Amino acid sequence: MTERLTIDHVGHFGDGVALAEGATIYVPYALGGETVDVLPSPGHPDRRTLAHVVTASPRRIDPFCPHFGTCGGCAIQHWQPDAYRAWKLQLVIDTLHHTGIDCEVGELIDAHGTGRRRMTLHARQSQQGILRVGFAAAGRHEIIAIDHCPILDPAMHGAIEAANEIAELLRPVSKPLDIQITAADNGLDVDVRGSGPLGTELLTSLSKLAERHDLARLTRHRELVIMRKPPVVRVGKAQVTLPPGSFMQPTALGEATLAELAFARSKGAKHIADLFCGFGPFAFRLAEKFKVSAFDSDAAAVTALQNAVNLTQGLKPIRAEARDLFRRPLMPQELRDYDAVVFDPPRQGAQAQAQQLAASRIALAVAVSCNPATFARDARILIDGGFKIDSVTPVDQFRHTPHVELVARFKR
Repeated sequence: MTERLTIDHVGHFGDGVALAEGATIYVPYALGGETVDVLPSPGHPDRRTLAHVVTASPRRIDPFCPHFGTCGGCAIQHWQPDAYRAWKLQLVIDTLHHTGIDCEVGELIDAHGTGRRRMTLHARQSQQGILRVGFAAAGRHEIIAIDHCPILDPAMHGAIEAANEIAELLRPVSKPLDIQITAADNGLDVDVRGSGPLGTELLTSLSKLAERHDLARLTRHRELVIMRKPPVVRVGKAQVTLPPGSFMQPTALGEATLAELAFARSKGAKHIADLFCGFGPFAFRLAEKFKVSAFDSDAAAVTALQNAVNLTQGLKPIRAEARDLFRRPLMPQELRDYDAVVFDPPRQGAQAQAQQLAASRIALAVAVSCNPATFARDARILIDGGFKIDSVTPVDQFRHTPHVELVARFKR
C-alpha cells in the first residue's frame, strides 16, 4: 500500500527527506519540494521506496544511465547540475559549522575529468546457477549485472567484459568474488579476491584471457598470476609501477587537482613531510620544488614510490619510509625536521597524527580529506592546538555521489 509524502530537502546521503508526523523519513531518488508516493522498505522503518513522483521538482532531470535507481553506484543523476553542486558545497559548510569551524569555503571544483579509472565489480552465483557480475544494488544484498558504466574513463574500455570472462572461468562462485580493475597507462591491472587456488588449466585459460583483453597484469589477492607488462602510471615527472591492488585516486583529474592545491598551499616550505603518501601522487609533484619525506603503512606502495624516485631526474630529494601512522604517528620531536606537513589519510581520518601535529612546533599543515566529518574532527584538534584555518576548497571527483574531497591549509 502506497503512502504519500512531501519531501522537505535532500539529505547528506543524497536521499529525499520527509518530515512526517514528527518522524524523519528517507526516500532515495526524491528531491526537495516533490510530492511522492512511496512503498515500505522492509527492515528499514525510517526509509521508503519511491513508487511514483506525483509532483516533480522543476530541477528534476532524466538520468543518463539505464542502471540508475537499481545499481547502488550513483545516488544522484536526477538533479539539475547547478542544484547538485550547490547541495554538495552545502554539505561541507554544514559539516564544518556543526564542529564549530568558521572559515571560508571556496567554490566546488569539478574534478570528474574523463571519468573513473578504477572500479570493483562483484560476481555472485545464485542457487539456480545464474551468474551476475556488476555493482551492489541500492539498499539490497544483490548484484545488478551491468554491461556498461557511463562514468568510467575511456581507458577502462573492455574492463566489464574482462571481468565477466574472469568470473565465468572461476565458476562456481559460491563465495563472494570481487574483481578490482585499474586503468594503468599501458593496460588494465586486475586483482581478483575471493577465488580458490588456481590450477594449471585455469592459469592457461586466464593467460589467454589476459592476451585477448590486453591486461597488463592479473593478480589474486595481490599475488602475481600473470604479468604481461608492468602496469605504470605517470605521476608528475615520475613513472610509477603500480603495486598489485593498490589505492589510486578515482580520476586522473582528481589526483592532479588535489596535488596542485596541496602544492600551492605549501609555499614557503623547504622540507615537507608527506603523510599517508601512497605511491607518491603528492610527493612527486611536491618534489619539483620541495625536499620531501614520505610515509605510509602500505610497504608495497612505499617501495613503488622509492623505485620510481631512483629512475626519475629533475626532482628535489625524496625519502620514503613504511610506517603505520595510526599506531606510530610522527611525534613532535620527529616533526622538528620539517617546516610543513601534507597529510591525506583514508576515510577514518588522522586523529592520532593530528594530535601530534597540534603538540608540535610545525607552523604549516595542509590537510587533504575524502570525508568531511573526520576532516572536521581532525581540524578541530589542530585549531585547539593553536593552528588557524584560512580556507577550505571542496573537490568533486566522485560526481553523482554524496562523497566530496577537501583541501585546507592550517597555519600558526
